[in-house]
Amino acid sequence: MKAYVFPGQGAQAPGMGRDLFDSSDKAREMFAAADEILGFSITDIMFEGDADALRATDVTQPAVFLHSVVAAACSDIRPDMVAGHSLGEFSALVAAGALTFEDGLRLVALRAAAMQKACELNPGTMAAIVAGEESVIRECCKEVEGIVVPANFNCDSQIVISGENEAVAAACALIKERGAKRALPLKVGGAFHSPLMEPARAELAEAIDRTPFASPRCPVYQNVDALPHTDAGEIRANLLMQLTSPVLWTQTVRNMVADGAASFTEVGPGTVLQGLVKKISPESEITGLS
Repeated sequence: MKAYVFPGQGAQAPGMGRDLFDSSDKAREMFAAADEILGFSITDIMFEGDADALRATDVTQPAVFLHSVVAAACSDIRPDMVAGHSLGEFSALVAAGALTFEDGLRLVALRAAAMQKACELNPGTMAAIVAGEESVIRECCKEVEGIVVPANFNCDSQIVISGENEAVAAACALIKERGAKRALPLKVGGAFHSPLMEPARAELAEAIDRTPFASPRCPVYQNVDALPHTDAGEIRANLLMQLTSPVLWTQTVRNMVADGAASFTEVGPGTVLQGLVKKISPESEITGLS
């Protein structure tokens, strides 16, 4: 069985999507439609902007989503199962036919704007813990003052924590004291997948509620529980919970393999998920499509 996975925020890079635009009429049509839907030229920023211009949440998320769904559409993929890392879950839903490209882009743009507002209201950050014990990381997050939680279970050797700036710094120091190899601050706009994103919930809930969802053509393995979903109602609820819940990526990949995934293809910019899949399931075939 063929599994397709879609990257999230952090996969962006200057020039992203330009090759698709130059080589495909369908891609050019989709990029033009995106500029119109968003009300600004996302393509100019993707093709000509520098890394700083691409880093803002309200630019990054539509850009990564757009690159991924255009790459999928131009290759006419036929997945047996899909999953996406955080933002990438929206790309996966489009690829599986649960969301239209247009509705997916509108949701992503609104989600990004709502998260940006939450970041400004509740400043925070994230840090990657390398080679730390999961139980130790959880304990340290509970022990320090302030809000800090495990946010991304990327693979056995990398767990990302998220929360208030001082709490994250304190947790990093404590986790390193207790044996982690490294604790690396991430260049992100805020504390994603933590309680600090709660202000974005109401706005996203309203948007998800008014957006039509169809039953996907194949199972969508969602971040909040790492399980396959085909029910539109469940998919809606899980998308909303994802805002403040951890991304269970390690278990997602393991569940996809257990359910028959023989190969994984990362669709979109970058190679981050290819690296993670190799660490989680070394025996799996993994390729990229960008």
